[in-house]
Amino acid sequence: MGIFNRKDNADTATAAAAAVSPDLAALTGEYTIDPTHSTIGFVARHAMVTNVKGKFLDFSGSLHLDGGDPSASTAALDIKMDSIDTGSADRDGHLKSADFFKTEEFPTMTFRSTKAEALGGDDYRITGDLEILGTTKSITIDLEFNGAAKDPFGNERVGFEGKAEILRSEWGLTWNAALETGGVLVSDKIKLNFDISAIRNA
Repeated sequence: MGIFNRKDNADTATAAAAAVSPDLAALTGEYTIDPTHSTIGFVARHAMVTNVKGKFLDFSGSLHLDGGDPSASTAALDIKMDSIDTGSADRDGHLKSADFFKTEEFPTMTFRSTKAEALGGDDYRITGDLEILGTTKSITIDLEFNGAAKDPFGNERVGFEGKAEILRSEWGLTWNAALETGGVLVSDKIKLNFDISAIRNA
């Protein structure tokens, strides 16, 4: 059973408002994302033939979950751009430079949700504003609710997996290099992936 009540039609919406499942209602609250058990990553096509994967090691975030009304749920993320890690120090340095993220001038990437929806089952969708290099654009993230549990230390946790696709050029990330065989070194389309574990606030 998912974390939010479904709203497949007007009848189910009315029924949900009249009687919220106690199990779902119990998950309503404020949560802090646990960065040690969460991953915010990305995938870019390199030289038209392979994928380069990376992630950010330093980030923080919060969730407000509403077990009865998904539209009342919110999410926020703050990501330190200097923490980018692709497994190559040279590549990471290039990504931090003026060719890409300009991390000295723009040290943080942020996401603030503007809309949340239940799609049925354990599938959800969250829309929000992603700011990179001082430019803000709307993105949509498809989420799967992985469940809720109490860990051995007494923390109440919820988990989500998410994915989205963006065109980096829309945020001014336009650096590239042409290949002799045609095409470019780095794809414009970037795949984002999220594996989130969040702890309920005391």
